[in-house]
Amino acid sequence: MKIVVCVKEVPDTAIALKVKSDSPEIETENIPWVINPYDEYAIEEALRLREKFDGDITVITFGAERAESVLKSCIALGSDRSIRINDKSVKDRDSLVTSKILARVIQNIGYDIILCGKESVDYGYAQTGQMIAELLQIPCISAIKKLEIPALTIEATCHREIEGGLEVVKCSLPSVFTAQKGLNVPRYASLSGIMKAKKTKIETLEPDALDLNTFDFKPKIKITNLSYPPKRQEGKIIHGTLPDTAKELLRSLKEARYI
Repeated sequence: MKIVVCVKEVPDTAIALKVKSDSPEIETENIPWVINPYDEYAIEEALRLREKFDGDITVITFGAERAESVLKSCIALGSDRSIRINDKSVKDRDSLVTSKILARVIQNIGYDIILCGKESVDYGYAQTGQMIAELLQIPCISAIKKLEIPALTIEATCHREIEGGLEVVKCSLPSVFTAQKGLNVPRYASLSGIMKAKKTKIETLEPDALDLNTFDFKPKIKITNLSYPPKRQEGKIIHGTLPDTAKELLRSLKEARYI
């Protein structure tokens, strides 16, 4: 079974991000970068599928040279091959540009199952997996919390949480699945895996070598502004006896048009 996992490096969610003063972007210098948390579930599911069906796992990312640390983490966990698509020649890319380039690479290397995180925690578009599936003309089931593939079949059954219940969806393989929190519990890298990752050379691809039209590198989405969320109003503390505080609370709620 050929399994492909698409991953992304994102700013560490434990830090406070700063917005650039001269452009609608965040400051990216001297901040820690980590693998997108949802992608960790995708990698773990790939490892479990390989343990069940054998085969190999290829992990792909689209980014600068620093993104190789994310790929080395995937090698340490047990991936067989890691590919970085160099983003230097592609400016202002959006989900569609990313998906077109990822889809071409995936098409070239072959696949049975493609796994992605359901969204990235930086932009949160939740589009890349679905776009890859559309470009490859294969099914996609998004935000899965359970994946079942019986042996000797070409069909998968997925569980998805929906408002008020659980949705069970079936599809044929090959297919794209995007991973939701709760799909599994990601493992830690072993010492031998970490040592292997240090010695492994990451494959690098240039988008220009993928036989794509330069028009495919033009984004459809443009961010025109980026700002901090507005500060929340301070809370109001009401003092007094119970009847007085109840009357004041009711008056305040009506004044604020909450009731």
